[in-house]
Amino acid sequence: MKPQLICLAVIFLLTDCSSVKKRTGNGFNSKPDTFNSESPVGPQADGSYVVSTSQIIDPAGETVVFPGRPVDFALNSDETILAVKNMQNVVFFNVKERKIIASLKYPKGGSSFNGICWDDAESKIWVSDSRGFLRSIKMRDGSFAWDDEIKLPGYDNGNPYPGGIAIDQDKLYVALNRNNTLGMFDLVTKKLEKEVPVGVAPYAVELYRDKAYVTNWGGRHPASGEISHSSSGTSVLIDEKTGVASSGTVSVISIPGGRLVKEIGTKLHPSGMCFSADSTLLYVANANSDAVSVIDTKIDSVIETFSSKPDGDLPFGSAPNDLCASRDGKTLYISNGGDNLISVFDLSRHKITGLIPAGWYPGSVIVTKDGKTLITGNMKGIGSRQEVREHGRNTHDQTGSVSFIDVPGEDSLKAYTERAATNMRLPRINLEMKLAEGSEKLVPVPVRPGEKSFFKHVIYIIKENRTYDQVLGDMPSGNGDSSLCIFGKKYTPNQHKIAAEFVLLDNTYCNGVLSAEGHNWTSQGYATDYLERSFPDWVRGYPWNGDDPLVYSPAGFIWDYVKKAGLKFRTYGEFVKDEVIPENSTWTDLYRDYKSGSHRIKIKAIPTIHTLEDSYCPEYTGSPRTINDQYKADVFIRELHDFEKNGNFPNLMMLSLPNNHTSGTQEGFPVPTSMVADNDLALGRIVEAVSKSKYWKETAIFVIEDDPQNGLDHIDGHRTTAFCISPYTKRGSVISTHYNQNSILRTIELILGLPPMTQFDLIAYPMSDCFTSTPDLTPYEALPNNVPLDLMNPELSSITGEQLKWAKKSMALNLMGNDDLEYEEEITLNKILWHSVKGYDVPYPDSY
Repeated sequence: MKPQLICLAVIFLLTDCSSVKKRTGNGFNSKPDTFNSESPVGPQADGSYVVSTSQIIDPAGETVVFPGRPVDFALNSDETILAVKNMQNVVFFNVKERKIIASLKYPKGGSSFNGICWDDAESKIWVSDSRGFLRSIKMRDGSFAWDDEIKLPGYDNGNPYPGGIAIDQDKLYVALNRNNTLGMFDLVTKKLEKEVPVGVAPYAVELYRDKAYVTNWGGRHPASGEISHSSSGTSVLIDEKTGVASSGTVSVISIPGGRLVKEIGTKLHPSGMCFSADSTLLYVANANSDAVSVIDTKIDSVIETFSSKPDGDLPFGSAPNDLCASRDGKTLYISNGGDNLISVFDLSRHKITGLIPAGWYPGSVIVTKDGKTLITGNMKGIGSRQEVREHGRNTHDQTGSVSFIDVPGEDSLKAYTERAATNMRLPRINLEMKLAEGSEKLVPVPVRPGEKSFFKHVIYIIKENRTYDQVLGDMPSGNGDSSLCIFGKKYTPNQHKIAAEFVLLDNTYCNGVLSAEGHNWTSQGYATDYLERSFPDWVRGYPWNGDDPLVYSPAGFIWDYVKKAGLKFRTYGEFVKDEVIPENSTWTDLYRDYKSGSHRIKIKAIPTIHTLEDSYCPEYTGSPRTINDQYKADVFIRELHDFEKNGNFPNLMMLSLPNNHTSGTQEGFPVPTSMVADNDLALGRIVEAVSKSKYWKETAIFVIEDDPQNGLDHIDGHRTTAFCISPYTKRGSVISTHYNQNSILRTIELILGLPPMTQFDLIAYPMSDCFTSTPDLTPYEALPNNVPLDLMNPELSSITGEQLKWAKKSMALNLMGNDDLEYEEEITLNKILWHSVKGYDVPYPDSY
């Protein structure tokens, strides 16, 4: 075993080691907006990091990086030990030395979204987990060990999903997110004293005298007749126009009697809370409104609301999720997850007076009693940068961090502010928001007011889970690693031809880690705090296809903007649920029915959001692996011909083309290479049909994966395949501009004359480099598949050895939806795909 792996192994085995990175920011080096338009994701020459959202990570103070995704932390009373609630373990810091001293893996499962607290005697730490338990950790001679557990109410009828915890002497209070209650426990007897109904999806608990305050992500329960949608079995009040959750509340509970006395309306998605120095005010971070609510604890009413944005004119996207107040009552520190910074709010002047750069997505913040040190927990840290294999990175190599920051004086704060603004790309945002009117002219992608696009129609195709190197790593003209390529030219001839004939994009990224985030990034240009905190177990459900209104961005979806502009939208398989009759139809049944044209099996799509009920194709389904992508291509091409006859081609079409995901090596499904070939052929046929239609001269096609989680890439796990196809595409070029999913959304917005939805599509580079003003109307000719589309995985009874071992592992995975898998299962699927193509005797590049 090589030294690097030893060090990482030691981290997981509860000890510190030298491979844990520690970097000290100088705090005084203000910089202009020097983001390199060709920057790859990862470490930069100046010590900063570029992440897939086109932001720079260069936190203030000393930052300690470690594997995982920290969502919460708790500091003991003498401020010597920080206990960090991480994705798979609890990590302990020596605060004075600012280093990890131990870690403790969860006995089963992993972290829930929030909730860690020391008891009053500081002999134990209580932690909520994703399996529906409260677990305690006891200190023993400087070490830490699991000591006790409480099985929570409602567990037998479903996971109650515990979150925020508060303790007062021998009483413990916990937010039971799926029960919509506050659980009140006696820590001596470990018994539940009472379960008090609160709002929808409670998040955090704070105690003041004889009251408990609980933030409710989903706000109040809908009244009879109000428009609502289900989230994990609970009705949520929603906005009629967008389907987005539209309420936020704080519940006030009288204790010890345990009675709900008031529901205080706040802004959307109330999350972290803190009291003022004298506890007369309660500050509430509203992650989906970019705002902080101020509650007077004497009258229990909101008396003020203010923005946490660095600039009040910014679009949505700052995501304030936690906050803390200084002991002198002068300052409020607000953790802006979306902006990767801490807003410094002057409580006497009622305004933000500075910004402090943090790591990627700060999700917790605390200031020490002496007011000298600020500590932030950064949920995404520096990105997916764990050093866990010889080469090749994966999105699940998640790396969080904790930053220890000396509270800055006036001069330091000024320098920090400039740095934080640069890191979040505020100079670029300001430039984009203040562009002067240009001359009227037709261009492929309008970038100045006054310009208009040649294009009237956009087709936006979402595929599933491949990295760049996995598919295009064998193209010598791009920045690829052929050793990581498993679905190369033999299996994806059309994608290789499209990349060669149009443009090869070798520096394009997905923003998220997996499908639950991915389909929201592709349609909203954003992932809410709710999504960012739901790792690793997705207890409320795996919300990749629009079945949970708490997931949605309050800014809405791209189709909301298309419709508002009076344009026409149509979805093919995105944000629909699927119905196949007979329900037990197998892949073989459906393929034979398709090939014969008998149509005995009925296939139906049903939109999951009511705003799509007039904008979907009822025959085009989303994710079932039982339905081949040739069927989907047929449906779209048939409608394309109808549009040609009727002259009503939509302005924006979103297509799900998901079978490159594969079904691993499960019995009853084609081998992975056949499913990838099926997907490739369908894409080629769709591009060919459009290019031979009368709409070709005014249509642009963009293609990207929803996420690249089931593969490896030598640059970064977020790097993916993407394609830009049109008559105005700069043919035969390699484009290395830093693009991501928001770049496609921004380009669509500019083509169709739509405003940006969030800060993230506003900072993304539009794909102007991909186009020329001179069209080439040569149509695309699709290439046939090189492997049979119905080459089936062998039955378990016919195989032995390593092939049988991995086939059994594949059979144990739920692959019918879009990756409702646990962390270790995701890695297992990656290995299954690797061995199915490379061979069972070829080692997966798993470690040093």
